[in-house]
Amino acid sequence: MKKMDVFQYIKAQPIERQILLSKIHEVIIENDKTINAEVELMMGKDMIVYKGRGLMKYGLSSVKNHMSLHAMPIYGSATLHNRYKTLLNNTIFQKGCINFKKESDLPLEIVKELILDCSIIDLFKLKEDFMKSKKSAKK
Repeated sequence: MKKMDVFQYIKAQPIERQILLSKIHEVIIENDKTINAEVELMMGKDMIVYKGRGLMKYGLSSVKNHMSLHAMPIYGSATLHNRYKTLLNNTIFQKGCINFKKESDLPLEIVKELILDCSIIDLFKLKEDFMKSKKSAKK
C-alpha cells in the first residue's frame, strides 16, 4: 500500500475540515523551517507529523469528533503551555495537544504565534537535557 502524502491526507478529511487543515499546515511549514512533514501512524491513527532532527515537533490530525494540533515544545515549557492555554480558551487543551472543532476555536493568527514561539525550541537539546537530569537524579 502506497504511503499517503500530506495533501492526500487533507483531501481525505471531511470537506468542512479541509480548508482549515490546509491553512494550519501552511502556517506550520511557513513559520518553522526546522521541520519536514509527512503522514505517519501516530497513536493508532494517520496524522501529519512534522519532524525536526528526527523528533516529532508537531502533529496535525482529524478524528471523528475533532481536529488536533500537537505541539511538543509546549509539553516541555510551562511558560508556553500556560500562555497558549489562556489564549486558546475555546479548545480542549492537554499537555502537548490542542483539540478543536472549527477555526474560531483555533484562530490562525494565534497558531502562527504558537509556531513562531515553538520554532526556536530545539527538541533534540530539550530531550538531551531531560535525559541528563534523569541520570543526575538517579545518582
